[in-house]
Amino acid sequence: MAVKKHVVSVLTMAGGLLHEILSFIVFTMLDLLDFVLCYAFKVADVIMEAERKPCYCSSGKEAITSSGKILVSEQGESKVVSLTCSKLQLEEISDTLYARPSWVSKVSKCSFLQSSKRISRRGAGPVRPTFTVNPTIVEMLQGRIGRQQMFPVPRWSDCDCKTCTSWTSSSCKETLFVKADGAKDIVQEDVLFIHGFISSSVFWTETLYPNFSKSAKSKYRLLAVDLLGFGRSPKPADSLYTLREHLEMIERSVLEAYNVKSFHIVAHSLGCILALALAVKHPGSIKSLTLLAPPYFPAPKGEASAQHMMRRIAPRRLWPMIAFGASIACWYEHITRAFCLVMCRNHRLWESITRLLTGNRVRTYLLDCFFLHTHNAAWHTLHNIICGTAGKIEGYLDEVESRLKCEITIFHGKDDELIPVECSYNVQSRIPRAHVKVVENKDHITIVVGRQKAFARELEAIWNNAASGLRM
Repeated sequence: MAVKKHVVSVLTMAGGLLHEILSFIVFTMLDLLDFVLCYAFKVADVIMEAERKPCYCSSGKEAITSSGKILVSEQGESKVVSLTCSKLQLEEISDTLYARPSWVSKVSKCSFLQSSKRISRRGAGPVRPTFTVNPTIVEMLQGRIGRQQMFPVPRWSDCDCKTCTSWTSSSCKETLFVKADGAKDIVQEDVLFIHGFISSSVFWTETLYPNFSKSAKSKYRLLAVDLLGFGRSPKPADSLYTLREHLEMIERSVLEAYNVKSFHIVAHSLGCILALALAVKHPGSIKSLTLLAPPYFPAPKGEASAQHMMRRIAPRRLWPMIAFGASIACWYEHITRAFCLVMCRNHRLWESITRLLTGNRVRTYLLDCFFLHTHNAAWHTLHNIICGTAGKIEGYLDEVESRLKCEITIFHGKDDELIPVECSYNVQSRIPRAHVKVVENKDHITIVVGRQKAFARELEAIWNNAASGLRM
C-alpha cells in the first residue's frame, strides 16, 4: 500500500511538472502570436478604416492637465480619468489592461499606468502635474470629445447585423435591452437579474422565466438585463466599459425606466460584482441579494488586487479547459480580437451550422448569447470590472454587511473550475449572516442550467421569506 501511494505521488508530481512545461511552451507561443497579430490588426485597421486604432501594447506618453484636456488623478487604488470639457468621469481603469507580464511584453516594453513626480523647473512658472498614461486610454477619450457620432458605425471586425446594431437606429440607444415578464398591471415586487461575463439575459429568460409559478408571476415583475456591450444592448466602440458606465446604464434602463423603488437582485459570476456595487449604492432598496459563484479572491498583503485577481481567474494553464479559455480571454488582446472576428462577426453562420448539426433539436440559447458581443466590450469589461474592482470588493462586502438588512444567499456549484467554491466562503467570511449553499455535481453554468426548476423554487422561497421577514 505504501509503495502504491508513493508511485501515485511520483506520477502526480511528474504529471504536474509536464503540465507546467507544456503550459509554458504553449503560452510563450501565444505571447508571440499576439505580438504578431498586434501589427497585423494595425495594418488591417488602416486599410479598412483609414485610421490606426489604439491598442494596449503601445508605450506610454504624457497628458498634462489643462483646460479642455484629459485629467488623470489617483483616488486610493482606483484610477479616475475625467474629460474636463464634458465632465465625463470614467472610473477603475484597471492596470491589467496593459500590464500583463510576459517575455514578449517585456521585449515590446508594455508600459504601466503610473503617476510621475511633479516636475519643478526654475523660471517655468506654476508647476503642473504630469502623468504617464497609456495612449490607448488617451486616444479613446479624446475620440469621445471630438468625433462623437449620433449613430456610431461598428468597426470592420464587429458584426453589423440588425440584432447587433439595432440600438444605433432606435430611441433605445441610451438604454440597455431589458426582457420583462411576470406581473404587469399590479406589480407587488421587482426582481433584477444580472448575467455573467460573455452572456446575456437569455441565461435567465430561457431557464428561469418559464419555470416560475403562476403565483410568482402574478406578484413579481421579472427584469433581466443585457449588460452594456452584450446581447441586444448598446455596444459603443468608444466606451471603456467601466463600473460607473455599467451601473449608470442599469439604473437608467431598469430602475428609472420601470420606476423601480425597491427590488430583489439575482446575479451570476461577473454580475455579482455589479450587484454588490448596486446594493451599496442603493442600500435601502434591496429586498434580497442572491449571488451565484461570486468571484472574490482576497489578495495577499502587499500584492496588487487587480493583478492577483487576473492570475486567479486566468492562471495561464492548459487545464482545466475553462481556465485555459479564461487565460486566452484575459491575457491576449489581439488573439481575442481575432476570435471575435471569426466567431462573433459571423455568429449568424455559426448559429445556423449548430442548428443544422443538431437537427434543430437542441436549444442553442447559450451558444447564441456567447457570440453577441464585441471585442471592445468583452476586453474592457473583463479587465475593468472583474480585475479592476478587485480592490473594492472587500469594501462593498463590508458595506453590505453593515448597511443591508436583507436576506443574502450564495449558491455555488461544487465542481466549478473557473470560480472555486472557496470564493463563496470568502464572501461569507466578510458577511457572516450570508447563507452559502454548495450544489453537488454542478459547475459554473449548470448551477442554473439543468436545475432551473429547482432553482426557480429556491428563488421564490427566498423572495417570500424576505417579504415575511423570515430567515432561511
